[in-house]
Amino acid sequence: MPEKNKLNLSVQYPDPRLQAQLTRPLIRRWVQAALLAPAELTIRFVDAGEGRGLNRDYRGKDYATNVLTFAYDDDGAADDGVTRADIVLCGEVLEREAQEQDKTLLAHGAHLIVHGVLHAQGYDHEDEDEAQEMEALETEILAGLGFADPYRPE
Repeated sequence: MPEKNKLNLSVQYPDPRLQAQLTRPLIRRWVQAALLAPAELTIRFVDAGEGRGLNRDYRGKDYATNVLTFAYDDDGAADDGVTRADIVLCGEVLEREAQEQDKTLLAHGAHLIVHGVLHAQGYDHEDEDEAQEMEALETEILAGLGFADPYRPE
């Protein structure tokens, strides 16, 4: 079994709607599965108002989105090799998308957290090649966690 990377994880629920389902132990497991290096991460669950404000202020998009990653190093890791980032999930959007996509809350939550953690480590999907690489890695990680391919409808 591969060695786990060191993880300092903070989980915040200012919007508590998902706290009972998306628990800290589950989140830690999902984050750990996506780590390629040591990390210091905060996962924060917010309501649509906070999500919209962050998306507007930092991305210029005036709507609440499912996940935002604020990485503190351009290439995913600082000089000491540690990835530092805040990952913000909007509970309302996560719930709505899971229902619309006919996915369980756990499956969609795991996917968005893995997606955010990969962004924190420098992965992106700005062009087709990057998107294919990132989606393949997400699918592999999620399969290892027991979840179906998030990009293929069941």
